[in-house]
Amino acid sequence: MLIVTTNEIPGYRITRVHGDVFGVTARSSNLYDPGHRAEDGEFVVFTNWLVDCRNQARERLRNAARAEGANAVIATRFDFNSINGVMCEISAYDTAVTVEPLSAIDASSDDPT
Repeated sequence: MLIVTTNEIPGYRITRVHGDVFGVTARSSNLYDPGHRAEDGEFVVFTNWLVDCRNQARERLRNAARAEGANAVIATRFDFNSINGVMCEISAYDTAVTVEPLSAIDASSDDPT
């Protein structure tokens, strides 16, 4: 499934808009551990945690789009929110669409029948 941040996908035509879809995950933000040290200024354990959260939100978004019958999503965005300082919400949201390659559309228009 194509997931893009743009409103269009080069080489494809949107043939149906299914509507908005989202994927969300809520996780405890209590990752404090005095043993977690920065490596070159980066807290690797936190970076990995955020990557996992985004990936889970994206996978849930992909599943929501499939459930709507879409084969692509456009205008993807991510949000990260703190909830009372103890939880974090990571969400991915966008528009589920059906797309067809332009070459398939051009070929069908050349059909003389």
